[in-house]
Amino acid sequence: MRLDTVLAGKKSVGIAGHVRPDGDCTGSTLAVYNYIKTYYPDVDVRLYLEPIPNIFKFLQRSEEIKSEYTDEIEFDLFISLDCGDERRLGNAVKYFQSAKHTFCIDHHVSNQAFAEENYIFPDASSTCELVFELMDTDRITKEIAECLYTGIVHDTGVFQYSCTASKTMNVAGILMDKGIDFPRIVDKTFNEKTFNQNKIMGQALLNSRLYLDGRCIISAITRQEMQKFDVLPKHMEGIVSQLRVTKGVELAVLLYENEDGSYKVSFRVNGDFDAASLAMHFDGGGHVKAAGCTMYGTQEENIEALLAEIMKRMD
Repeated sequence: MRLDTVLAGKKSVGIAGHVRPDGDCTGSTLAVYNYIKTYYPDVDVRLYLEPIPNIFKFLQRSEEIKSEYTDEIEFDLFISLDCGDERRLGNAVKYFQSAKHTFCIDHHVSNQAFAEENYIFPDASSTCELVFELMDTDRITKEIAECLYTGIVHDTGVFQYSCTASKTMNVAGILMDKGIDFPRIVDKTFNEKTFNQNKIMGQALLNSRLYLDGRCIISAITRQEMQKFDVLPKHMEGIVSQLRVTKGVELAVLLYENEDGSYKVSFRVNGDFDAASLAMHFDGGGHVKAAGCTMYGTQEENIEALLAEIMKRMD
């Protein structure tokens, strides 16, 4: 399958990724958007995402992302990227549902192939790696390469996570040869944190507790704590990964409170624990090693429910 084949004959294309876009979501959607803008100038293409983190705004045409959903249009084709089910498209789901044709590119193990055509490979490091496969390498510009490399870097933890394969490294090498400033991408979008981000990470570490003989670590952050350090949900990236590297831990869990009182829950795994299955039990989804869900109880109720389920699943 090639992206050019999917695009053939289409006069209007909509693109969206999951709510609260991260590096892979932002990179993959912008890569496809830039590809269409570059090689299909007569196509009416529109990219819908919730506001992206500032660290990704250096990517080409990021200023053209639509975060309002007021367009009245029935797209010839709607492309969903890095999204495990249509609910995760958020307000953009209406364009997906009304489109004449739909195409899904994703690597979530929980994805049930919800589009008309699907390109889903859970073993891939990232959706950006899959987008690379769908493109003619000679047609990947430096700007598209920046988008793809950014997504791969974020979903592999700069090639640290077990989802990284030799193929992933080969893809990254080809993208590097396009002339991108890869050290800057890693430093500015992955490593660099604001002072307040470092403080909320410190708070999360202080709040953390070990459970199940040290095999599970859980931390929770309240909305009040986030307000104290003047951080938003998009600033919580990296905390659960830091919890994961605690010696002896097989499963790391981070909960933080949303404005409506619900809790966003993230799971990261060392070893063989299946985070995706756990997340799906709580109506979430993701990957075997990295997944998440939303819970609606109090902090204490949520942790109690999580521990009860984790205990059943740990050997």
